[in-house]
Amino acid sequence: MTAIDAADLTSIPALLARNARKFGEKAAYREKEFGIWQSWSWAEAAQQVENLALGLLTLGAEKGDHIAIAGRNRPYFYWSMLAAQSIGAIPVPIYQDAVGDEISYVLDHCNARFIVAGDQEQVDKILEIKNDLKNLEHIIYLDARGMRKYDHAMLSQFHELQKVGVAAKASLAADLEFRSGSLGYDDTCIMLYTSGTTGRPKGVVLSNRNVIETSKNSSIFDDLKASDEVLAYLPMAWVGDYTFSMGQALWTGFCVNCPESPETMMTDLREIGPTYYFAPPRVFENQLTDVMIRMEDASKLKRWMFKKAMAHAKTVGPALLSGLSVGLMDRIKYLLGDIFIYGPLKNTLGFSRIRVGYTAGEAIGPELFDFYRSIGINLKQLYGQTEASVFITLQPDGEVRADTVGVPAPGG
Repeated sequence: MTAIDAADLTSIPALLARNARKFGEKAAYREKEFGIWQSWSWAEAAQQVENLALGLLTLGAEKGDHIAIAGRNRPYFYWSMLAAQSIGAIPVPIYQDAVGDEISYVLDHCNARFIVAGDQEQVDKILEIKNDLKNLEHIIYLDARGMRKYDHAMLSQFHELQKVGVAAKASLAADLEFRSGSLGYDDTCIMLYTSGTTGRPKGVVLSNRNVIETSKNSSIFDDLKASDEVLAYLPMAWVGDYTFSMGQALWTGFCVNCPESPETMMTDLREIGPTYYFAPPRVFENQLTDVMIRMEDASKLKRWMFKKAMAHAKTVGPALLSGLSVGLMDRIKYLLGDIFIYGPLKNTLGFSRIRVGYTAGEAIGPELFDFYRSIGINLKQLYGQTEASVFITLQPDGEVRADTVGVPAPGG
């Protein structure tokens, strides 16, 4: 990317427009639905965003409005955030499992005029509290199942609203172009709610500068590329998902993959084989526990091979991963272990292609951390917070240890 290109990228919608031009037909988003992976290119994603942005304009959405998003990880909700930003509005993702009182507080606190909801369950939660919301005017829902007999005075179906927007494009295109083109580096990009340490959730306002600079610097730090793949399964209301699945994805042009459901997440993980992956320690712990349980049911020979191979991996695996000197015989033994033990194990976990893996949120046990690094998974630790767009410290390759969280994040 040239300096001139970078200078023009002063908003998240500007990154999307750049990707539609630069990457065109490259896969940008995938979603598994009914057991089948569907894919959208960057050009197709940009069109989806434009259609929804036009639809929002037909509803009277204004610059500075807050537009809430409630649902599981789906491309449509990432597009909803982009559409809101394109018209100068501020997206506010909320946790899909939040109860009525929690939703009511957030929607009232940010004065949300609109909300994009996933399905009937989400809509029902909002309708139950709508009398307590002084600003909410309209609900846009994605899944139409069960919604036919609802009063649609304040309801619109996602795709139908897009069609309305397309029909009104001739009269609204200039306004959309002006709003999107006038977005600046210091304009608000997103509002995220964090529980903090006491009381009600706190609204954290992040600018385009916050998100783009963090995404740029962290992507360069770990050499993330357009060819990378990420699995988007963590809550969309969490800053980590926003930075990984929106900021970094839009900066680098890599593909965001959305699993079908929490129940199919591990299967979907194996099918996608992400190259860039984040999980809290409990996820890595649960995966290792499953491996150990299966090994208990294996034959004596397999258990013996696994034990011997893992003992050797623990001795030399982290050193090899860090690029340190390791003797020839130890390298050969590790290569054999990788063919018969570590490789199949990583494939079972869905980690065969991981180049960069991160964990954070709580302390990870040294033995757990060392296990994954010993089998060749470049697992690292970070420390962060919502106000910093995640990254406060990162571990550089070659300087990874279980008892540290690395060095100050670049640009911090």
